[in-house]
Amino acid sequence: MEVGAISRIRNSYLMTYPVHEKCLVCGSTDYGVLPAEYAHAYLVRCRNCGLVFGSRIPSGEELNEHYGKYPRNNNLSALTIKRYEELLDQFEPYRKTNRLLDIGCGDGHFLAVAKSRGWEVYGTEFTGEAVEVCRKKGIEMHHGIIQSWTGVKNFDVITSFEVLEHITDGREHAAAIHSLLRTGGLFYFTTPNFNSFSRRWLGGKWKIIEYPEHLCYYTADTVNRLLVDHQLAKLDILSTGITLRQFPNGTSHYAEREEELRSSIERSAVLRFAKRVINRLLSALRLGDTLKGYYVKT
Repeated sequence: MEVGAISRIRNSYLMTYPVHEKCLVCGSTDYGVLPAEYAHAYLVRCRNCGLVFGSRIPSGEELNEHYGKYPRNNNLSALTIKRYEELLDQFEPYRKTNRLLDIGCGDGHFLAVAKSRGWEVYGTEFTGEAVEVCRKKGIEMHHGIIQSWTGVKNFDVITSFEVLEHITDGREHAAAIHSLLRTGGLFYFTTPNFNSFSRRWLGGKWKIIEYPEHLCYYTADTVNRLLVDHQLAKLDILSTGITLRQFPNGTSHYAEREEELRSSIERSAVLRFAKRVINRLLSALRLGDTLKGYYVKT
């Protein structure tokens, strides 16, 4: 980064706290501040690889306070269980050691479904409360980041649902995933797509853009670079869905409508076909709200 750039970034956001001096994916020091509409999340873009991330480094106190307020949710719709079952069907060809690890597993809903299918399941979580919730479901848990994992290795499958956007140590994170997978094992992840139609339409009003909830904003290209740099080879990366609840001032209203829409689509063969067509188009154009990646350890 040129002399004085860090100071200019601090001045742009009136910051007196620490900022990242290097890109979180490629390590470049050449990046610039995004327009003012993104200032509430302190966003910058790397001029080398294109990664968008929050320049402000949150304190441990900020993160503990934020994640300590996370709600616990024991309700799981039949449709969500069905989607988990479909995903687990895709994982069956990788089932050798019978071990499955979910990073940032929340309340353990996905792992509970996997456990019911005979998988030996493991999870990680940031807060002690979430760890205890999962342990009560019979899930072997690790309290802390994946880099501090000291348990079993050689996982067939490692999953990461909406986690990558929460962390700023992506390179160390990817290296840990590589070390824990067996050769030929699968890493499956989902994360918001910064190049989505919703973000392009809403700009800084896109509800995904929130500090310190989200700290890194990937595209298909930037997440691919992160993983390939750590010997994880791409099988496929999809970009699907437009999530109504991510629009401003619509969390509760749109969440309810979205569940109704999901149920309606499930009941109609015509709507299911239309959904597949739309998702293929969104993936082809890389405009869907969610990136879904399938990578194997080489």
